[in-house]
Amino acid sequence: MALEDAKTQMDHAFTRDDPRGPSFELTFGGATSFLRRRYTKDLTGVDIAVTGVPFDQAVTNRPGTRLGPRAIREASSLQAPDAPYGWPFDVLSERVIVDYGDVAFDYANIPAFPDTLTGHIRGILQAGAASVVLGGDHYISFPILKAYAEKHGPMSLIQIDAHTDTWADDDMSRVDHGTMFYKAVKSGIVDPSTSVQIGIRTTNEDTLGVNIIDAPEFHRIGPDMVASRAKEIVGDRPVYLSFDIDGLDPAFAPGTGTPVWGGLSSAQAAALLRGLAGINIQGGDVVEVSPPFDTTGATAIAGAHVATEICQLLGWRMRGGA
Repeated sequence: MALEDAKTQMDHAFTRDDPRGPSFELTFGGATSFLRRRYTKDLTGVDIAVTGVPFDQAVTNRPGTRLGPRAIREASSLQAPDAPYGWPFDVLSERVIVDYGDVAFDYANIPAFPDTLTGHIRGILQAGAASVVLGGDHYISFPILKAYAEKHGPMSLIQIDAHTDTWADDDMSRVDHGTMFYKAVKSGIVDPSTSVQIGIRTTNEDTLGVNIIDAPEFHRIGPDMVASRAKEIVGDRPVYLSFDIDGLDPAFAPGTGTPVWGGLSSAQAAALLRGLAGINIQGGDVVEVSPPFDTTGATAIAGAHVATEICQLLGWRMRGGA
């Protein structure tokens, strides 16, 4: 394909024949799947399934993250059709990546939602694919991690966030975006000693043994050193990467449920994610994109780039890092 194909190429989310490669579509038109990947519920031969979780239940002060997956998909259509810049390979050309659509759930039956989401991710993993999830409030990581732990055992977690989300909450039935990693550690699906939270800048005295690289330290030592430390902490264990968009400073991502100043810049986040290449990543998510609070679309653009980088990290692991 070449740039001239934009004259005839449209709606690749439905018409794409080859699941690999770029899509030269008009950035302002066409069906807005994630990175113009094909929409499908058939996971035969799929390496990475991108899926949306349009859910918000308990986001502090600012609801609206249920609209995040739609906004991230739309923002992803603005990315150039070329290979992601700065990587020595293009996961879109090497791996079969599809847009698996969104999880279906009964919005009026919140207690049933966690098991529904776990089952949705379980189906992706049983098909042999990895999931990249577009959220959605941060609670969704807990039901997702349950499916991953079923397959891999206790997971190591790399979390980029302003908050630890390990505030005490022993009621496992509560659906709360600030306590889900407390629940994940307490239920044994996340190993805190081989997990790390990056960019933290809110007070929580009990972090349950999870390693912390807070925002001030991040700014002191820089993304390359942080990535190196994170890789030492997780080692070669199966890793799940969760990127709360409020890990970025509000100047770069104002459209989030819980903005906190002093965070990462988009440039720092990009360098950090590139620096994590080589971890044994099995899946990941980007959460808390709340479009109603950012009319510029910058937050969704950041979310789309984060999801792309997670795909690249998965591709790096799948190709053995060579």
